[in-house]
Amino acid sequence: MDQDMVMRARVMLLSANTRVVRGVTGLWIYRILTPVEPEVYGSKLAYVLVEACASPLVRDLPERRMALLDEAVEVATALSPANPFRDKVLAKALTAKRREAEGPSVS
Repeated sequence: MDQDMVMRARVMLLSANTRVVRGVTGLWIYRILTPVEPEVYGSKLAYVLVEACASPLVRDLPERRMALLDEAVEVATALSPANPFRDKVLAKALTAKRREAEGPSVS
C-alpha cells in the first residue's frame, strides 16, 4: 500500500469533520483505508458503496450498480463476526443487492 495515499486519505478523513464521508470522496478514502484497517473502515466502505448505488452517476448503469453492491457484500462479509456493525451493513448490502437484481418495481 502506498503510504502517501494512506496518509492523504487519513488527512482528508480528519478534515471532513463528519462521522461518515459520503460520495466519491468517501469511496476513495474508505477504499484506501479499508485494506490497512479493515475492522475500522470496512463497515463504512460497505455503507458508502450501498449509498453510491443511488447516485445519479450510475442511474443508467445497472451493471455498475451491481458491481458496487457486490463489493459492499464482499467487504461486509470479510468483517469479523465480532464487529458490531457487520450484521447491519451486511443486511443493508444484501437487501440492496436483492432489490437491484429484482429490477425496478412496477406500480
